[in-house]
Amino acid sequence: MGESFRRVGLPLLAGSFVVLATFSRGPGPHDGLRWIGLLLALIGLAGVILARWTLGKSFAITPQARALVKRGIYSKIRNPIYVSGCFVIAGITLITRLNYLWILLCAVVVVQILRARQESRVLEAKFGDEYRKYRDRTWF
Repeated sequence: MGESFRRVGLPLLAGSFVVLATFSRGPGPHDGLRWIGLLLALIGLAGVILARWTLGKSFAITPQARALVKRGIYSKIRNPIYVSGCFVIAGITLITRLNYLWILLCAVVVVQILRARQESRVLEAKFGDEYRKYRDRTWF
């Protein structure tokens, strides 16, 4: 299996399977709100995969300053994986109508903000003014 398939293809397949299985078999009524949830979850999944693809070998679980990626989705959003992941959770919450998932989403948002701040400090320390200019022209 190629590296890009392991990095992007497998997560896309697995994520799509989970979202579609939740949509078709999960709890909750099958109505318009469920379809909106499916759309949000798929948009979020696509955002995660696109961001992961764009990062390439610069991806890391812990904050590292391997490279300052400013192309693709990163030209508009500094932390698209975090934002897109929240879309996935919101979508799954709308699909299933499990209200405790809103609490999970709130907790994830707080954690992602804290992680983004930590990453920002690491990138600013390594890339200085280049990172500050990038930060000033992008969202979150």
